[in-house]
Amino acid sequence: MKDIDPLENKDINRLQMFFYLVPVVGVFPSLWTLYRRQGNREQQSVSRLSVTLALAWVSAYVLLGAGAQISEISQELTLRLLFMNSMLTSSYFLVCVWLMVRLSQRKQVRLPGISRLADRVARRRLL
Repeated sequence: MKDIDPLENKDINRLQMFFYLVPVVGVFPSLWTLYRRQGNREQQSVSRLSVTLALAWVSAYVLLGAGAQISEISQELTLRLLFMNSMLTSSYFLVCVWLMVRLSQRKQVRLPGISRLADRVARRRLL
């Protein structure tokens, strides 16, 4: 038999998941949820996805920015790296918005490959 909390409000849980998916800022409540091991399975899953997306974006952003700084010899290469950096950032924001739309439609909030990676890494590190 399922343990259902009668005081649990599904709308509040979904609102919390919206905050988790806010680009850049949503990482902090996601980390807090994961650190405290709070929330239901869906909230934990969205938190892991949010943190994984943000870490991937930040690391790629830093690497492309550093590559653009180092490659001052060729302005063409610098321009290409900065263009890729802006496309990566725009894609990160669009993916977060797309996940929010899926959440508002009450559909599953998962990305093929990335969600599985986030779950696997979290299990290895947190358990």
